Amino acid sequence: MTLSHLSGSSVVEQQFPLVFAVRDPEGHKGTFGSVGILGGAPGMTGAVILAGRAALKSGVGKTYLALAQTPLPVAYDSNYPELMLHEASGLIESASSMTAWVAGCGLGQAPAALALLRRLFAVRAELPLVLDADALNALAQGEISNTWGKGLVVLTPHPTEAARLLQTDTRTIQSDRAQAAQTLAHRYRAWVVLKGAGTIICSPEGQWQINTTGNVSLATGGTGDVLSGLLGSLLAQGIPAEQAIPAGVWLHGAAADALVSQGKGPIGLTAGELPDAIRDLRNRVSFKENHK
Repeated sequence: MTLSHLSGSSVVEQQFPLVFAVRDPEGHKGTFGSVGILGGAPGMTGAVILAGRAALKSGVGKTYLALAQTPLPVAYDSNYPELMLHEASGLIESASSMTAWVAGCGLGQAPAALALLRRLFAVRAELPLVLDADALNALAQGEISNTWGKGLVVLTPHPTEAARLLQTDTRTIQSDRAQAAQTLAHRYRAWVVLKGAGTIICSPEGQWQINTTGNVSLATGGTGDVLSGLLGSLLAQGIPAEQAIPAGVWLHGAAADALVSQGKGPIGLTAGELPDAIRDLRNRVSFKENHK
């Protein structure tokens, strides 16, 4: 068992140098990867938009949103036209053109949406895959199975979702969060991010860490979508999982801490405020680390 308390920026600078490295001045949008995000069923478009904005602001080269709606409810995100919106069925057929995928943010449980998820499993070509929200619920209910093939998979449950996956109750999960994360990691052969106060990050081999950034301001709708988009973005940029996943969790919580320190929370902080703070932190730590 490995236990590492991830808190101050000096820790993440040392543990995750690839996340906070200065960018290659000759880099271009292709250099920094492409992430596809599947979700956004009718009435839940905001979830996939939030995930996309988080991916965009955390540095991925190109962000594609695969919406589980036909036709699309909007042509583009007017605040962030850089996000490329597509009907999911078409984008999934070019799944291998991405460098990572995220699935589940506002996906819903409709049969057509779950068919899209199964199709993504079939064609993702071993690309990193982050599963959240409705994808986890479908897995827990047996509507889908872990037929996602080889390649990195990250599960990001909150305690109630973890309880469904393990067929127990939330109290049991919370009584031994590390054990719950390890059990999930072993069962699904995946990285696990068990969200909540003291988020647990567990590798498929069972090594786990506690993240100590973050606060109660994150207890609001959409913050999990932001985390999923952030994790997908870092993985799409080619950062290895052992750095991208814990550093992403650290950035997500540290962004909330920074906003609260500025008087923007904890009451009333919104998920949509996090991506800018995440971008600021990644740039600030990178600048400080490389200009000592």
